[in-house]
Amino acid sequence: MKRKIFAVLLTGAMLTAGLSTTVFADGEKTFVYGTTGYSEEMGDAGLNPHDNYSGWSALRYGVGETLFKYNDNMEVEPWLATDYEFVDDTTVKITLRDGVKFSSGRAMDAEAVKECLEDLIAVHDRAPYDLKIDHIEADGLTLTIYTTEPCPAIINYLGDPYGAIIDMDYGIQGEGGSANVAGTGPYIAEKVTPTQIDLVKNEDYWGGEVNVDKITVKSFADGSALTAALQTGDIQGTYGLQYDNYALFDGNPDYQISSVATSRCFFGQFNMESELMQDQNVRKAIEMGIDKDGFCSVIMEGRGVPAVGAFPSSFSYGNDAVKAPSYDPEEAKKLLEESGWTDTDGDGYADKDGKKLSITWLTYPTRLEQPKLAEYAQSTLKDIGIEVNVNNTADHATYAKNGEFDVYVSSLTTAPTGDPEYFFTSTVVSDAAKNYGKYSNAALDDIVTKMHETFDTDERSKLAIEAQQTILDDDAYFFVSHLNMGLVSKANVSGLAAHPCDYYEITADLEVK
Repeated sequence: MKRKIFAVLLTGAMLTAGLSTTVFADGEKTFVYGTTGYSEEMGDAGLNPHDNYSGWSALRYGVGETLFKYNDNMEVEPWLATDYEFVDDTTVKITLRDGVKFSSGRAMDAEAVKECLEDLIAVHDRAPYDLKIDHIEADGLTLTIYTTEPCPAIINYLGDPYGAIIDMDYGIQGEGGSANVAGTGPYIAEKVTPTQIDLVKNEDYWGGEVNVDKITVKSFADGSALTAALQTGDIQGTYGLQYDNYALFDGNPDYQISSVATSRCFFGQFNMESELMQDQNVRKAIEMGIDKDGFCSVIMEGRGVPAVGAFPSSFSYGNDAVKAPSYDPEEAKKLLEESGWTDTDGDGYADKDGKKLSITWLTYPTRLEQPKLAEYAQSTLKDIGIEVNVNNTADHATYAKNGEFDVYVSSLTTAPTGDPEYFFTSTVVSDAAKNYGKYSNAALDDIVTKMHETFDTDERSKLAIEAQQTILDDDAYFFVSHLNMGLVSKANVSGLAAHPCDYYEITADLEVK
């Protein structure tokens, strides 16, 4: 049965006064959340988990839930499932939680989950490669998944946001950035657009009482506007605040900051089909010409940690386990000279055969750190004789897919499932959906294939180290910073806590007093 939902109404007077909750005549509570992490250019607009990265939005804003989730140590725990068992290397039996309903009113059982996962692997760009599902059987609350080959990380992958369980009988209402779904979470989306989501509490939520009645999630493309909205009271909580603005709220009794180290990494991939980037000396010089320490301490105001590889030091296969070129402008210049790039005309840039050493740096604006990184690299790479032309565009995906770049810098949560495999299968292996640089190394592909089939955790870690070192030795990717994520909110807000996986933001625990 479809429920009747009422719109959120916030009066201008209340917003101007900076009130952090609007109390209606019937005692309803509301909360307005501002974020730079929701937009079409980020690939996560809309709530359809089977479309690109929109599953992140389904989980972040309390509409969808997955069979398994991650605790604060990024260990897998049951969520919509209660237990699982590997019957053999290619068969896993999952017991589902009883008493769960979709917001459509339909009971969640194994048949409903089967329908959802079958649609996922039929239409999604990453899930089929990750999950390796051959077929699924449903019996009451028992779901049995058969894979085409051993898939040790399947439980981790079932916690990925694309694995949010939705009612396929209800279907996908709307398209793209306006897509709505019926999930099992504490909130129901009344209206979805590419820039705003209106939510109401799920009165039948299986997980207990939901404290806030109505929530508005607003997308901000401009970090200054996000800060101003928090200061005026137009919003009561934020994700994606500019780093130089944290000082405005840190120590202020009217606000609070929840911070946590994450595996979100700002990194670059070289276009291996670019004539310039086919020269490994040039690629390595670019890496050695970027001052990661300076970027993290000065530009990110200490809210970033210099990266060596794809994973932070908190992981056994993280920064401390791999080696990469360090910042060394003089050595970078020598590498360029070895390849014939010297400044012959005195303009400060290296040249060869009458052509200036000029590269195209592609990035996008919605991750506020990335334009700042582009500007910073533009300055430090100039010191070694490289001109950087920045293409900072919301349409970055089109340029990336068309190979219109020399360096493409983006951000990714590299271990969103608490397992190293995801980063390589989504971004690095030869046929990865996000391998825009067309990097291809048969040895690397073999390492990742072996990782995919290995059940032993220690051995998986060793393979993750080997895979990282391979791409670092090839100078195919470079890693700049890992993010210390912060959520800033009014002091009277509770239950809004940063999480290492960067997923769970709006939950049933959210409260406004």
